[in-house]
Amino acid sequence: MPYHIKTPKTLGTGDLYWKGDNTWTDTYSDRKQYSSESDANTQAATTVTRTIGDKTYTYQPNWWKNSTVVSE
Repeated sequence: MPYHIKTPKTLGTGDLYWKGDNTWTDTYSDRKQYSSESDANTQAATTVTRTIGDKTYTYQPNWWKNSTVVSE
C-alpha cells in the first residue's frame, strides 16, 4: 500500500503534498509516494540544525511539524 505526506496550506484552504527534492506541491498527482509507512514517517520527522554564533539549534519546521502520513 503506497503512502504520501501532506500538510495544510498556510494561506487559503486545502493541502500541500511532499514532492521531494525540498519541494511541496498542491497537485495531488505530483506527490512523492512511499512503499512503506516507516519511510514516509522518517521523511516527515525531518529536522533542521542551525548554528548561530556559538549555539546550535535543532528544530522541526512547521510544514513538517504539521504534516500527516496518509495511506492510499
